[in-house]
This record gives sequence, C-alpha cells and structure tokens, in this order.
Amino acid sequence: MSRIEKEVKIGNVIIGGGHPVAIQSMLCCALEDIEGNIAQAKALEQAGCEIVRVTVPNAQGVKLLSSLKESLSIPVVADIHYDYKMALESVAAGADKIRLNPGNLSSPEQVKMVADACRQAGVPIRVGANSGSVAAEVLAKHGGLPTAAALAESAMAQVEMLRRFDFEDVVVSIKASHVPTMVEACRLFAAQSDIPQHIGVTEAGTLRMGLVKSAVGIGSLLLDGIGSTLRVSLTADPVEEIRAAKDILLACGLRRDRVEVVSCPTCGRCKVDVLTLADKVEQMVSDIRKPLTVAVMGCVVNGVGEGKQADIGIAGGDGEYLLFKKGVALKKYPMEGILEVLREELESM
Repeated sequence: MSRIEKEVKIGNVIIGGGHPVAIQSMLCCALEDIEGNIAQAKALEQAGCEIVRVTVPNAQGVKLLSSLKESLSIPVVADIHYDYKMALESVAAGADKIRLNPGNLSSPEQVKMVADACRQAGVPIRVGANSGSVAAEVLAKHGGLPTAAALAESAMAQVEMLRRFDFEDVVVSIKASHVPTMVEACRLFAAQSDIPQHIGVTEAGTLRMGLVKSAVGIGSLLLDGIGSTLRVSLTADPVEEIRAAKDILLACGLRRDRVEVVSCPTCGRCKVDVLTLADKVEQMVSDIRKPLTVAVMGCVVNGVGEGKQADIGIAGGDGEYLLFKKGVALKKYPMEGILEVLREELESM
C-alpha cells in the first residue's frame, strides 16, 4: 500500500515524507547513573538506534538529558508525564522531541506553555494513547473498554488539544499490548490523518513472544504504509530492540542495508547439517553491509529451484555443496571450507 505521512524533523532525523522509517528505543538505567545511561545509549547508537528516549520526571532527568545531548549524535527525546515544568526544562536543555500526553497536565495554560516553548525551539511533540491511558469520557462512549476506536479517538483528541494553541508539529503514537487492537487503531487514525505515526506493541513481553507480537503488529502496519518511526518494546536488553527492529524492516522490504539469509527448514532429503550451517552463515555475514540475499539449502531440490531468487547460495549434496548464483549452478565444493568460499564470493559481489 502506497501511503506518505507528512514530514516532521526530530533533531537531525526527518521522518515521514517518504524518508526511511526510523528505529527508536528507550534507556532503562537509573537516572542517577549518568555514565551507565551514556554507555547504554552509545551501545544503542552503535547497534543502529536512530532516536533514543529517556524519562524526565525530575531535575535529575534534565541533567541526564543534557549529558546525553553532549555525548550522542542521534536525537534525544524527553519522556514527560504530569509536570509541564519538566517539559519546559527539557526543551531548554536541548531535547529534540517531547513525548507528552497533554491530558495529563492540569490546565490548558500549561499545555499552551509547552506548545509555545516547543514551537519557538522547533521541537516536535509526540502525543498519543495506549490501552491504559484512554480518557474516562472516551472510554464511556465505547462501553468502558479501550477499543481500537477509543484509542484512535483519544489520540486525535490529544492532537486537537495542541491545535487549539496553533501547534501542528506532531507525531502520534497509538499502542496496545493486544496486537489486533493496536493495528486496527493505527489504521483508523491513518484513515483520518497524515500525521506521522510512531508504531509499536506496548508491553509486548519477553524476547521471544515480544518479538513475535511486535513483528506481527509493526509488520502489518508497515506493509500498509503506516509508521514513520518504530520501537520494538521488549523486556530485554534494549539493544535487542534495535536488532529486532532492523529484522522487521528487512523482512518488510524497507531496509536493504545488509545481507539477508534465507534457509530451508530441511527434510528427509537433507544430507548436510543445514541447521548449524545456516547459523554460521548468519553470523558470518552480520558485518557485511550489502543489499544481498544468501540462500542456505539442504538439497539440490530446494537449492537452485527454490533459492533462485537469492543473489548467491549453497545447496547441500552427498558430502558436498553446490554453489549457485541467481539460480545458476557454478561449482561443487567439499563441506570443509564452504564458509570461506561463500565469504570470498560475497566480498567480490
């Protein structure tokens, strides 16, 4: 589905407008541990994180934000809840975006002050809704449940609140831990507005199930053309969020900046250890930044036939491997040293 969300500038990253979908994560060290937060943020940046978020509940959070801005080259987002003063101080400290629920502030005057400060500094605001923060009056309209329609309506209400103060530099996030609800809510909002969406499944879970839920939810929206930034929320090392996000973008055909490995599930025809070999190939190509597809197949039936869409591949035989490119058989090699052969071929492409 072809769909373009409008542009929003977050520090040195532009989202929407056909720009690449940006990968985001959030720091989880204690606020007082400035060195630990900086180290975590740098690890995220090294892994491919393009926008990082940090909670700013108090003055210590503002101090951390300032330190991060001095240490990183990627944009830093201030996560604000309830205290408008922290939003104002974060803008002054150089935050590249403010994450805010205007409904959590105690008065329209406070919302206006934040909107005015962000406008003057050229800082966008991310607003939105999740299944645990829908306003009571909106919930009442939808049977007391955080339905997809309730989430979309709640997010639009946040946008309208800022528009009353002539603020349009907005990103919207609509999240739920129930994947079908999240997907439907984001689609409902997208049907009403071209505001760029930050997408993700909130409270997705641990590494295994969280990745499955995120791949289904985020992937569904990306294939619809919805989503300008994303976060894979995992109860795990946040670096794993970046790896998962890159894999989802690769699977959706939105990032071709590294090697993709495809491999067969094996069957009774297989006479080689494809399971071990596929893992070794994936590790071997992890540092190769080329838009190539490598196939690792267990037999000649799956090899040249099913692997012909790959740029290069190997298919197992009786104690040997067949090397092929674009479905054309090239040469047979012994099992020992096949990784080195494959590596040399990839580096020459």
